[in-house]
Amino acid sequence: MTDTFDRTRRDFLTVATVGGAAATLGMIGVTPALAGVAAGRSEKPLKAAFSNAGLQATWCAQGKAAAEYWGKLFNVDVTWFDGQLDAVKQRAAVDNMASQKWDFVAIQAFGIGTLTQPVQKMIDGGTPVIDMDTLIAPLDKINVHSFLAPDNEFMGASVTQALVAKLGGKGKVIMTQGALGHTGAQGRAKGFNAVVKQYPGIEVLDTQPADWDVTKVARLWETYLTKYPQIDAAFFHNDDMALAAYNVMKARNRTNILIGGVDAMPPAINAVADGRMYATVRNPSCRIHGGAIIAGVAAVTAGEKAGSGIPKSIVTDGPVVTKENAAGMLWMQDHFLI
Repeated sequence: MTDTFDRTRRDFLTVATVGGAAATLGMIGVTPALAGVAAGRSEKPLKAAFSNAGLQATWCAQGKAAAEYWGKLFNVDVTWFDGQLDAVKQRAAVDNMASQKWDFVAIQAFGIGTLTQPVQKMIDGGTPVIDMDTLIAPLDKINVHSFLAPDNEFMGASVTQALVAKLGGKGKVIMTQGALGHTGAQGRAKGFNAVVKQYPGIEVLDTQPADWDVTKVARLWETYLTKYPQIDAAFFHNDDMALAAYNVMKARNRTNILIGGVDAMPPAINAVADGRMYATVRNPSCRIHGGAIIAGVAAVTAGEKAGSGIPKSIVTDGPVVTKENAAGMLWMQDHFLI
């Protein structure tokens, strides 16, 4: 199996490095719109700055690895400005970013509206800005080059539906949210609420945010397990929080709670496979961060303008992950494809 992986990776690199951007994009199913405008590997080295919410989160760490991988394929040197899961710290990092010159930048904001000023400064200076996963600001308020994000409402609804179906439409559930200023968290909560309101037999016990912070999750769930003798299912806005809560449940001998997450990171996929989690859904970190590289290269080398050629908003879809498709999802992530 390892030999097959290595051969596939070598073939993949060959396709990309000979300038076959469209062919590469077709292989990985990134977005037809991107495939149509991708300029291929840049002839000259490009400098790009990236920031996402915080590398403590496994989704963000995987995104960094994907951006660097795709950067090598497309001749882009990626410099990282870690958001540290803190809006104030990310703002300081992006202020620093905005004081330097880049061919393009890509940013996942910790919260909507927290980075508008330095991002606008870069846009005004002619730097293409790719928005990833959560809105830097509403798209009618800031002229980002493109916005690559999953359908967060779908992700929240699909995992919640899986949990509710397993419960037979009856039971007591908790939603643990991410940062409330994060548009992704807002969409996931909207999806959760849209499903549970269809089932009068479902009682929602609590919906407090934990801000993607596993320490906060542990504190919340220690309280929940003391307060509520019956909890049938729990939906978490990301997998890191779900697995942190599972550890608390295990310590309290409450592992009969169905767990659903978001992101479908490798630890969560393994947890789904062995029954610790019931389901998760793929928020395609690799496609979002890799797609940002491709969009940025197209902006620089092909002169693509914001809103033309590359769409202003691109939905990066991802499947629900269950025991049946867990192995395939791990393979795709190993190759930075989804």
